[in-house]
Amino acid sequence: MKSSSTPRRCAALIAVVAGTVLVCALPAFAQGFKWWQSEDFRKGLGLTQDQSARIEGVFQHTLPALRKQKEALDRAEADFNLMIESSDDPQVMAQVTVVEAARSELNKSRTMMLLRMRRVLTPDQRIKFVTLQEARNRGRSAGAHRR
Repeated sequence: MKSSSTPRRCAALIAVVAGTVLVCALPAFAQGFKWWQSEDFRKGLGLTQDQSARIEGVFQHTLPALRKQKEALDRAEADFNLMIESSDDPQVMAQVTVVEAARSELNKSRTMMLLRMRRVLTPDQRIKFVTLQEARNRGRSAGAHRR
């Protein structure tokens, strides 16, 4: 028999999973733009045409797998959302395991893609990249605070 706290536990679990989805899904496509084709990044890094093309190749090679893994994560989350109202805690937790495994695979693929992209850069370019990315993030944060 379900206790009266079950709906609250489910709601809390949903909030945790939804928050995790938001935080973790964003990094999967975090740049939101192809930084290696951005004039600011290309100039700031001294990125060559060859480097830009190689990074684009890494991106294009990885993109189909990322899409498949994102679809698998979306399906697992949809199944989870259907289960939370009608399933018992062990079934729900089993589906959480499926969701988190799908999220893990997506994040591992993304991490490997970013590693391969960064390997195209020289050590000096990697340092500059971090600086440019931080400046871009500060600019976005400042823009969000002004709204």
